[in-house]
Amino acid sequence: MEPALPFIDPRTLETLERARVLLDTPVEKPASAWLGLGAAAFAAVAAVLMAGVMILGPGVALENDAPPTWMP
Repeated sequence: MEPALPFIDPRTLETLERARVLLDTPVEKPASAWLGLGAAAFAAVAAVLMAGVMILGPGVALENDAPPTWMP
C-alpha cells in the first residue's frame, strides 16, 4: 500500500492506524457502587452548606461574642 502523502513516514501511518483502532474500540467500565456513594455524599454536603447559607444569610450579624472561658 502506497501512502497518500509520499513525504509521511510509513511507520507514522502505521502508528496512526493503531491509534485509530484503540480510539474506536469502546472500553466499558463496570458500574461501581463507590461512584454512587460519592455522588450521594457530595449532594448531602451541598445540601447542608446551602441550608447554612439560608439560615445565616446576608442580613444576619453575630454581634455578641461568647464570654471567654479563661481570665488573664
